[in-house]
Amino acid sequence: MIKFLKSNLELIFWVAAIIALAAANPSLESQYPLCPLKLMGIAWCPGCGIGHAISWLLHGNIAKSWQAHWLGVPAVIIITYRIFVLGRAMLMPKKAFKFE
Repeated sequence: MIKFLKSNLELIFWVAAIIALAAANPSLESQYPLCPLKLMGIAWCPGCGIGHAISWLLHGNIAKSWQAHWLGVPAVIIITYRIFVLGRAMLMPKKAFKFE
């Protein structure tokens, strides 16, 4: 079990991040309390903006996603692709990729 977790840590992280952002309510400004910029009193944080954008996008609101951060859509595409690549590598043996 530990070997599985160690070898698939990145996949587990990205899936958990997408699930957390999908479950989050993006309309709440105080939902991301671990942000160091918000804790220092800075009103706008690019990291929180992209988190809100991804959350709005996963809730189906493209306009609000774009207003929160314009990199939200590309981030979801890149993360989804990375999950696909890591999942495929986990499910398919490495020998299947050799071309001889």
